Amino acid sequence: QVQLVESGGGLVQAGGSLRLSCAASGRTFSSYFMGWFRQAPGKEREFVAVIRSGGTTYYADSVKGRFTISRDNVKNTVYLQMNSLKPEDTAVYYCAANLRGATTNEWAYAYWGQGTQVTVSS
Repeated sequence: QVQLVESGGGLVQAGGSLRLSCAASGRTFSSYFMGWFRQAPGKEREFVAVIRSGGTTYYADSVKGRFTISRDNVKNTVYLQMNSLKPEDTAVYYCAANLRGATTNEWAYAYWGQGTQVTVSS
């Protein structure tokens, strides 16, 4: 199994940048597809980005061109670089892992972090 811990959230002004990290424990980390999801106040949790072990990425249209997901399989860490942040990016961001594929379906992800709050002020 994999245990995930997010960090790097905080308050940032619109147009600014923030880098989230997800530290994973587990010997099979490199085998997992790693994703980022977010949940804004009063809204459903939504897909943000996913990365395969080899580095192939896929993004939600809402963040494409602004966010970058990456991973370091040696450090067992996944990152989400968020640039040009908008107030609508405000949400709790969750790191997740699955063995099924690079899917946007949250139900495919068996392991989740506790979440980290990102607040973007206007």
